[in-house]
Amino acid sequence: MIAVMAITIGVAIPTLWTYYRSAALRGAAEQTVSMLNNARQLAIRLNTTVCVTNDPTGMQYHVGTCGAAAYTGAGTDSTGYMRLDTGLTLSGTNNLCFGYLGAGATAPAPCANAGTLTVTRAQGGTQNIIMATTGRVRLQ
Repeated sequence: MIAVMAITIGVAIPTLWTYYRSAALRGAAEQTVSMLNNARQLAIRLNTTVCVTNDPTGMQYHVGTCGAAAYTGAGTDSTGYMRLDTGLTLSGTNNLCFGYLGAGATAPAPCANAGTLTVTRAQGGTQNIIMATTGRVRLQ
């Protein structure tokens, strides 16, 4: 009986570990999609452009232009920063902008109206987040 349990556990652990790693990566990618959608909603609500800047550990919103002070609000720390979990990094198109109608915006410069962000897990694996010119954000 104990031998059967040991074999079952020995077989199950690698599967569970793989599931855990992929679930953590997917969760971070979904968090990134949510943060971009929040920026889109903010642009619509404030009737202006919202620029999303990113670095390897997270992102910030800037209202009006990409050079404006970071927006502070729900989901941000006191400096307006939204951080990914430890072990996850963000890369790709910087200065993604949403216009007042929710679509991607190219003005004011250096706005990008579409692009791809990639969430990478330190232990392996990546997930792409695509923003279309329509403002739609999706996982790929």
